Amino acid sequence: MTFQEYLDYFEQILASPQDYDPYGDEEYFNYTKLNWSRMNRWLKRFEPNDEMKNLIASITEQQHWIVITEPWCGDAAHSVAQLYQMVKNNPNIDFEIQLRDAAPFLIDDYLTDGGKSIPKLIIRNDVGHDKIIWGPRPQALQAIFSSMKQEGTTFEEIKETMQKWYNEDKGEEIQRELIDVLS
Repeated sequence: MTFQEYLDYFEQILASPQDYDPYGDEEYFNYTKLNWSRMNRWLKRFEPNDEMKNLIASITEQQHWIVITEPWCGDAAHSVAQLYQMVKNNPNIDFEIQLRDAAPFLIDDYLTDGGKSIPKLIIRNDVGHDKIIWGPRPQALQAIFSSMKQEGTTFEEIKETMQKWYNEDKGEEIQRELIDVLS
């Protein structure tokens, strides 16, 4: 789906959660409401840095950026909006959203340590070959997440730490990582 279709889908879930599995579950629905707020905040406030803007503007060959995600995903609330803001003005970049939990289940080809962690960005060239695979979160945060998980930290503490990290980072690390692999 396009980014706009994803936003529309997100809004449909918020309007009628009982019609969309697993959003009838109050916990999933509450995450989703929170993620809607976070994503919209990034759509209003996130501005790619000059180096990223110049790099994206310099892409003249056709590219297909596929983001595998779901509205309930906390990491996606930050990263998906930032990725979209980075590429939205380059007509050579086709930006597509695929849901993790719906056919064709593309996530099965892009597992992280055997799991279906999202969001996952796949950048393909004009003939459909994978050039870059990124995700589910910036490497610095992934290291924190893995360490906390290994230490047995509660999921609530992990979520709080990750949220604070995203708010303090403001999208700089994801840009650094993409600049490194795209340059």
